[in-house]
Amino acid sequence: MSSAGIPATSCCVAIDFETSGYAAHCACAVGLARIEGGRVADCFYSLLRPPSTRVMFTEIHGLTWPMLKDAPTFAEAWPEAVAFLRGARFLLAHNASFDRRVLTACCRAAGQPAPNTPFLCTLKGARRSLPLPSKKLDQLCKYFNIALDHHNAASDAQACAQVYLRLRALGVTDAQMRL
Repeated sequence: MSSAGIPATSCCVAIDFETSGYAAHCACAVGLARIEGGRVADCFYSLLRPPSTRVMFTEIHGLTWPMLKDAPTFAEAWPEAVAFLRGARFLLAHNASFDRRVLTACCRAAGQPAPNTPFLCTLKGARRSLPLPSKKLDQLCKYFNIALDHHNAASDAQACAQVYLRLRALGVTDAQMRL
C-alpha cells in the first residue's frame, strides 16, 4: 500500500478537458495525469482542433483559434490518449460529470467507443470531507498547497490527481467519490 492507502500496483488516470463552445463535443484541450504507486507518474497533454473556428471561453482558458487551428482533432489525438489510459482501474476528474460528458460526446463525434472505465469525482470527495466554503479546484489547490495553472488541461489534471491522493490520505474512499 502507498501512503495514500492506494494499492501500489493500482493505476488511475485524472482527466481534464477545456472546451471551445457549449456543445459537449467541442473539446479544445485534454490533459491526463497517471497515478501509479501512489504518485503522479506520467502526464499527457494535447491541444485539440475544435469542430468550429469560433472559440469561446478564451477569457477562461486562454486558447484561441490561431493556437488551435493546426492542432490534431480529437479523433487524431485519441489513439495516443487511449494508450495512456491503458490499465487504468478508473478515471478521475474534478466535477467528473462534465469531463465524462465531454469525453463521451467527443468519442461519439469521432466515431470511437468511449472508455467504459468508471469515473471518480474529487469534487464529490471534497464536498464529503472538507470544511471549506468552496470546493472548486483552485481553492482545493490553495488548501493543499498544490501548484496550479488553472484552466490549463495538463495542470488541472495533475492537480486533480494530487487532490485525489490528498483526499485518500484523509480517509476518503473511492466508493465515496464514485460518480
